[in-house]
Amino acid sequence: MPNRLAQETSPYLLQHADNPVDWWPWSGEAFEEARKSGKPVLLSVGYSSCHWCHVMAHESFEDQETADYLNAHFVNIKVDREERPDVDAVYMEAVQAATGQGGWPMTVFLTPDAEPFYFGTYFPPAPRHGMPSFRQVLEGVRGAWTDRRDEVAEVAEKIVRDLAGREISYGDAQAPGEEELAGALLGLTREYDPQRGGFGGAPKFPPSMVVEFLLRHHARTGAEGALQMAADTCERMARGGIYDQLGGGFARYSVDREWVVPHFEKMLYDNALLCRVYAHLWRATGSELARRVALETADFMVRELRTAEGGFASALDADSDDGSGKHVEGAYYVWTPAQLVEVLGEEDAELAAQYFGVTEEGTFEEGASVLQLPQHEGVFDAEKVESVKRRLLAARAERPAPGRDDKVVAAWNGLAIAALAETGAYFDRPDLVEAAVAAADLLVRLHLDQQARLARTSKDGHVGANAGVLEDYADVAEGFLALTSVTGEGVWLEFAGFLLDHVLARFVDPESGALFDTASDAEQLIRRPQDPTDNAVPSGWTAAAGALLSYAAQTGSEPHRTAAERALGVVKALGPRVPRFIGWGLAVAEALLDGPREVAVVGPEMGHPATKALHRAALLGTAPGAVVAVGVVGSDELPLLADRPLVGGEPAAYVCRNFTCDAPTTEVERLRSSLNG
Repeated sequence: MPNRLAQETSPYLLQHADNPVDWWPWSGEAFEEARKSGKPVLLSVGYSSCHWCHVMAHESFEDQETADYLNAHFVNIKVDREERPDVDAVYMEAVQAATGQGGWPMTVFLTPDAEPFYFGTYFPPAPRHGMPSFRQVLEGVRGAWTDRRDEVAEVAEKIVRDLAGREISYGDAQAPGEEELAGALLGLTREYDPQRGGFGGAPKFPPSMVVEFLLRHHARTGAEGALQMAADTCERMARGGIYDQLGGGFARYSVDREWVVPHFEKMLYDNALLCRVYAHLWRATGSELARRVALETADFMVRELRTAEGGFASALDADSDDGSGKHVEGAYYVWTPAQLVEVLGEEDAELAAQYFGVTEEGTFEEGASVLQLPQHEGVFDAEKVESVKRRLLAARAERPAPGRDDKVVAAWNGLAIAALAETGAYFDRPDLVEAAVAAADLLVRLHLDQQARLARTSKDGHVGANAGVLEDYADVAEGFLALTSVTGEGVWLEFAGFLLDHVLARFVDPESGALFDTASDAEQLIRRPQDPTDNAVPSGWTAAAGALLSYAAQTGSEPHRTAAERALGVVKALGPRVPRFIGWGLAVAEALLDGPREVAVVGPEMGHPATKALHRAALLGTAPGAVVAVGVVGSDELPLLADRPLVGGEPAAYVCRNFTCDAPTTEVERLRSSLNG
């Protein structure tokens, strides 16, 4: 019989709805039950495309004997970290402080007041590799709760006290200047891997936000080293196994330093951020590889992640059926030489093996290879390669597909909207801009309430119960601001303004200018989460700074600009010390140092060829964080268009920054040179 999770909208929680464990969703009622029954709480946090979450579920939560023990002695709460990033952040901080490491599945034992007292991640069903079994852990916790309750309460109180003492020391709330950004570049140079691209060792994650900083830094200063690191990293990733050479799109990370073997799950946020970064790399360099990867990644998102309602699903699983009924990681994506022969015949299979680096011994498990694009000496027949790719893709489509997490997360859809709007505009793909508009429409229609408060998730057209957190407000505003520049439609600027007003009123500390991840009126957890560093996505803090800055440039709003500058104080403190983990903040700081530039393009009508040419040149300018307004002369659609006449009856572009404007121009070349470096 299904448990309480059967009513939830999260695909991850629904995966556990038939467990024999009597799960509760995170709720006041669950803790009330713990208080009433005198039991401790087991909090289990994961997400639907997490491999080890599935393993622990299969080994322990689907096991009747384990479930009986859990039901008898604990109140069991299951949380989808993607739906409740606030709950995840607060307890992950405690896990990392106590054990020095964290990850998912996250397993935390709490008092009925939600105070943590014992932690871990994955626990096996039997002891191994020095790890106790899950049953041993449960028995140990139960023993401590029953026989040493005072001691447990003391530990829990101390942990909560320690967490409260970890407030961010915020510095002087001043934005970073030339010196700090140069220091951040130097720090990145030290951690750069010149042989393989990227930063640090294995596992290697795609450094999207850092690459965006490097591109902006190069655009502002001309630093060749910054552009080189960005371009080489992007090329190595695009040639590696982390990139899907047949279907486009990136996997979550590479388990090795060479980008060869990925962790095969494909997340919306990675692909949105990388799509945008490759489009910006093309804009800076004209690289054909960057153009291809940006478009293939955009097409992957629309083809495989778009939902029936027009939003974008969260993720594709790493695991899928290998054809024998067994779920195996990467089964959908990897190839053996024999499988190539079966699909392509001997001759073309040999070409494919050479082209994609498929070997007899394999680069993955059991003789299978992840397709890559090694550097080749010889020249390949392009038509033949295309034919091989088409046939392999068609054969792959016959394999059992990985599961899809269908929930629509507001923040990640905001990132996708920005990426698709810009990629569509750069490469003359109106269908991609339309996909961005459809996703934005869904967010407005379903996720925004009458007060423009944002819900975090929806699924199948039903909105979830969880409130949006800072990254939702910031990233959706970012998406709407990108749509404003691309479409010239003032409605998107208006919606971005509604969201950013909430940021100013409910997420900013008025004393210091620091930002919190949850609103002032959100559910109170054991502490109010606050993290300025990037994880897999830009931190809500720096994403908000970026959106506030762009909005101020579009509207001239002083409060929004001041809030952005104050928020960037944290980048001044952290940028030179940990540049890899505050890339988006550094990118926003580059925009602030450059102005950012405000470009207004006016014409007699929207479809006018010269208006379109100037608008395109404005969008393709590399000046960091530049904002664009386009419209008909005399329009009040966007503030930047006010009092901008035609020049000699011709469409014209106006470029301003820091309260000064260049003379308007009717020439595309002049506009281009004023926006590039």
